[in-house]
Amino acid sequence: MKTVSINAEKREQVGKTASKKIRKQGMVPCIVYANNEATSFAAKPLELRDIIFTPDFKLAEINLDGKSKTCILKDVQFHPVTDEVIHVDFLELTEGATFKVEVPVRFKGTSKGVKAGGKLQQTVRKLKIKTDKEHLVDSITLDITNLKLGQSIRVRDVEPIEGVEIVNAPGIPVAIVEVPRALKSAGAKGAGVEEEEEEETAEAEA
Repeated sequence: MKTVSINAEKREQVGKTASKKIRKQGMVPCIVYANNEATSFAAKPLELRDIIFTPDFKLAEINLDGKSKTCILKDVQFHPVTDEVIHVDFLELTEGATFKVEVPVRFKGTSKGVKAGGKLQQTVRKLKIKTDKEHLVDSITLDITNLKLGQSIRVRDVEPIEGVEIVNAPGIPVAIVEVPRALKSAGAKGAGVEEEEEEETAEAEA
């Protein structure tokens, strides 16, 4: 799992006035939560860039007062006009504690429907999971090899992962192989287009 090292400076003062002063110094006010405790610190924007502006899931290794805290990113606040990062929340991972986090969806294999001329449309890019430090994964992988024209792959199709619970509703479609207009007009159903079951659609909308 990829890790971003963040060198931090502990904040002795907190509150709006203190945070404003930190930003004027070119730093970003941050907080790391752990076991019902909160530690305030500040970090340079460059230190935070690779944990915030990335499609990948990464751990943050926060170096503070000579100690290292393994954390996940929980929340980022941006300036409403400039989109500048103005505050960041982290959660320290402790042994035995469970937490919820979003991880990206990956696909493996080449869909039969794509080979037949369809187009794979990903409808969900991240899934929310509940897990602990020991079983944390940085992505969820779905095998789309057998996905035909008109078919979708759903949350319930994810293979079970030890210690990981997917929080999203099982019927939500993650990706679908769309049928191009040319194939539809040519009677693509006879070439293997599969229609989704109405009950599955109803389940996804529920």
